[in-house]
Amino acid sequence: MATTIQKRVGVSGTGMISRCFVRLIMQHYPELRISRVLTRRKVDALSDFPLPGALTNSIDELVEHSDLIVECSGDVFFGTSVIERAFEAGLPVVTVNAELQVTTGSCLAGKGLLTEAEGDQPGSLAALHEDAVQMGFKPLVYGNMKGYLDHNPTREDMAYWSKRQGISIEQTTSFTDGTKVQIEQVVVGNGFGATISRPGLEGLASTDLNRSANVLGLIAEAAGQPIVDYVIPSGYPAGGVFLVCRHDEVQAPALEYFKLGPGPYYVLTRPFHLCSLEVGKTVRRVLAGGGVLLNNSTRPTLGVAAIAKRAMKPGETIVRGIGGFDVRGEAVRLVEEPDHVPIGLLRHTVLKRALEPGQMITFDDIEVQPSRVLDIILRQRQSIIRPRPALRVSGYARAAVR
Repeated sequence: MATTIQKRVGVSGTGMISRCFVRLIMQHYPELRISRVLTRRKVDALSDFPLPGALTNSIDELVEHSDLIVECSGDVFFGTSVIERAFEAGLPVVTVNAELQVTTGSCLAGKGLLTEAEGDQPGSLAALHEDAVQMGFKPLVYGNMKGYLDHNPTREDMAYWSKRQGISIEQTTSFTDGTKVQIEQVVVGNGFGATISRPGLEGLASTDLNRSANVLGLIAEAAGQPIVDYVIPSGYPAGGVFLVCRHDEVQAPALEYFKLGPGPYYVLTRPFHLCSLEVGKTVRRVLAGGGVLLNNSTRPTLGVAAIAKRAMKPGETIVRGIGGFDVRGEAVRLVEEPDHVPIGLLRHTVLKRALEPGQMITFDDIEVQPSRVLDIILRQRQSIIRPRPALRVSGYARAAVR
């Protein structure tokens, strides 16, 4: 009897998502084998990892022993390096890293197979989109359900919830201040050619999803194209995703019989997203030749700008953008805000000019440090928005985009 050859899956990252994913594959995917797990920590400090023998600090070793890479480090800079190396070796990449997708993903998507995984909200919306289109629905709104929003939470509150939920304070903060939902919805918008109704999205407070969906459906039709947005539910569970759709008028009686209401707007919901437990579905999809589920597209129209949370003075340092206490992210149209600083670029960034709370940060406001991520952002801007010869960055960065 022929022996089934297991496909080798390499993983980048050793946080909660990685640990849960590795356990899932080991227990429930006999056709797959976790070959290597890349970490920046000391290997001997991770003895509690589910598969300690697979740990490595070498990107080359990860790539050499894998048929596919799952990138879930949560880090834009490190993740970009991993993906570029994987593409040099001809490997496909599945990410659970929407932060990377919205920052460097459009450039990377032109170099190899890059897809967001089902499980996090963007991938769940993409899966719901596929189902809806196959049933003849025309999506008008790609919606996210958010449980809580505070644009400027305190460090003490975030430390408390971080410990209670068992995730990092950076993740907790990006979820709470709205940065994460802005990033997720921008990736969905770019992937499916949708737009936004206004910077920062509508973010409707909602006690009835159908009523909120009707409002968003009207906004989308006024815009003349699909939109991405989110609601903050009260009185019904949060945490899932939804679509607002139209369908053929001739199907209206059947759809009402199927309990979707009289129309013209129909709401399709997916009331859960199980993160790491669903990533395996996308891995199987890619290995079977199913192609991309969702990425930021090679021609995005939306970005996530950094917005100051507090007053800051020249010379102050923004230690981190996503998940920090200095800035939050807000969805913008690229053509309207060509000078905005993508929030995913900010790390240990020094201010050149004073900022006020609520102010959008531009490249003139910061001292730009050379990095591969900056190189990619400048390339993307040249090809997507317009050439920017006046952008004042270091000579290194100017040379990188020539």
